[in-house]
Amino acid sequence: MTWRPALARSVVLRHDRVRGTDLLLLPERVVVLHGSAGGVLRLCDGSRAVGDIVAELGARFPGAPVADEVPEFLRTLRKEGWLR
Repeated sequence: MTWRPALARSVVLRHDRVRGTDLLLLPERVVVLHGSAGGVLRLCDGSRAVGDIVAELGARFPGAPVADEVPEFLRTLRKEGWLR
């Protein structure tokens, strides 16, 4: 996949120190991210293709099912309009 995901212009990724979790700030909405979702989205800066993101996460987390889960996660966020 050659898509190079990046956050949509109206979306901001922030870490909430009070909650100890990452948040997506959208117009009139806040999405609380769980697990490693924030770490995945930090790699979505428009410079890496999905395959590069999967490879980097696979190297960081050997044995984790990133090749199956990460592309599907990114496609879902794209459908929501949170990634471009």
